[in-house]
Amino acid sequence: MSRTLQGDSSYRIILVWRLSSLLILFSSVVSVHGYPSRAHMFIYAVCSQEKYQPNSPFEGNLNSFLSSVVSSSSEVTYNSFAIGNGSSTPQEGNVYGLYQCRGDLHPIECSKCVGRSVNQIGLVCPYALGASLQLEGCLIRYEHAGDFLGKLDTSLRYKKCSKGVTSDVEFFRRRDDVLADLQTANGFRVSSSGLVEGFAQCLGDLSISDCSSCLSDAVGKLKTLCGSAAAADVFLGQCYARYWASGYYDESDSSNNDQVGKSVAIIVGVFGGLAVLVVLLSICKKAAGK
Repeated sequence: MSRTLQGDSSYRIILVWRLSSLLILFSSVVSVHGYPSRAHMFIYAVCSQEKYQPNSPFEGNLNSFLSSVVSSSSEVTYNSFAIGNGSSTPQEGNVYGLYQCRGDLHPIECSKCVGRSVNQIGLVCPYALGASLQLEGCLIRYEHAGDFLGKLDTSLRYKKCSKGVTSDVEFFRRRDDVLADLQTANGFRVSSSGLVEGFAQCLGDLSISDCSSCLSDAVGKLKTLCGSAAAADVFLGQCYARYWASGYYDESDSSNNDQVGKSVAIIVGVFGGLAVLVVLLSICKKAAGK
């Protein structure tokens, strides 16, 4: 009998936590145009098709990983984890993951950003065996296998291009100066030339040579995919590069790809709000029937 009561109590705690997370996500999506903090803005998410079972060893290790991520992010801006590897846990329960904050974020802001990611990743990618969530200021990723750690990945995850600048020779010269500087970054770098600014970053598990290769690919994609854009962002599997002209960074006339990320966040937020409403109505109905 006591075990049943403990199980019910644990279930209610988990339910309350998930409902709270849904409300947090919903409220953050509703205020997206207010940009209370750019670091918390949704960029993209990638979710595996494979799912894990509730109450499985994988779920337990995933919760341990997410908890470790939150506590670590208040001290360092990058860290990687292997949960369950080498223990008595069955191999199918292993969780490998990492997080990284933008290099210019204060530890307090880094921790807040990672905490927001942890609240969202299970809602955006429910029961996914692997997932990545990129916010403006931080990335969180986990997988069932650890072969992605330290391995160069230049696959395109997201791009955003503003309106083009067709005849400003000075702008293109300044832009190319910034991109050439960013391409030589080792980790995180900010660069500027005249009214053009930019920054780039590699994941902390990349070697210097792989970081250089990744950023070279990112800069190449900025030019080929966004052409004459006055502002552009390209996120690859393990690095990103961005530039903008003064006054263009916050432009709303971005590519359709930008709207995809926002649409995903809005859809999740709306369904989250509806889920909360359905649960509350169900509770009220049961209470009225007693």
